[in-house]
Amino acid sequence: MTTGTLLAVCRVHALLPTKDSTGVTAIDKRPVEGPVNVHPLGLTGDVQASRKHHGGPVKALYAYAQDDADFWARDLGRDIPPGLFGENLRVAGIDASNAVIGERWAIGAQVVLEATMPRTPCVNFARYLGERSWVRRFAEANRVGTYLSVVSKGAITAGDAVRLVSVPEHGVTAAQVYAGLDGQQAQRLLDAAAAGHLALTPQVRKAALQGLRVPAPA
Repeated sequence: MTTGTLLAVCRVHALLPTKDSTGVTAIDKRPVEGPVNVHPLGLTGDVQASRKHHGGPVKALYAYAQDDADFWARDLGRDIPPGLFGENLRVAGIDASNAVIGERWAIGAQVVLEATMPRTPCVNFARYLGERSWVRRFAEANRVGTYLSVVSKGAITAGDAVRLVSVPEHGVTAAQVYAGLDGQQAQRLLDAAAAGHLALTPQVRKAALQGLRVPAPA
């Protein structure tokens, strides 16, 4: 199985004001040194300002790959340091955007994480980054990273190995979910869930049903 590296562990540095109803955003994530505990809702010391759109058990952690960050560094002509995109984990050697839904990563001695769904860019992300038409550009590139749930808790540290320990046979990735599934992809994903091989988030199930041209439940 593939082995990569955890380059940085990032958590909120400061809550920043926003113009939305929440009033603040926790997108300002920055690397921290030393071991950080991982629990079912994410990293100890981290926070999400809007639990409607961020956080919770199926979006406990957000991972972004260094290859994708390097793409944006070239495209934007600026550094993309760990945490700038609001990610908790910056990884190398692991393709976060093309993580198969349900694949599992082992980090360090104890932590196991499961890829659950792609990240959807929001207006607070765009305002924080300060790039024109950022939501559209980020979406079109489809280098969106992946959210992860926590299967086994423990401590992680920058420099830990990230081991890809299992990959579901359905093969549908976070990037494919974000781009929109075709009928075959949707059916494979729904069949895998029906067989008990993985649990789909409501967002991914909705995307699969849309792929089948079946109205999603209200």
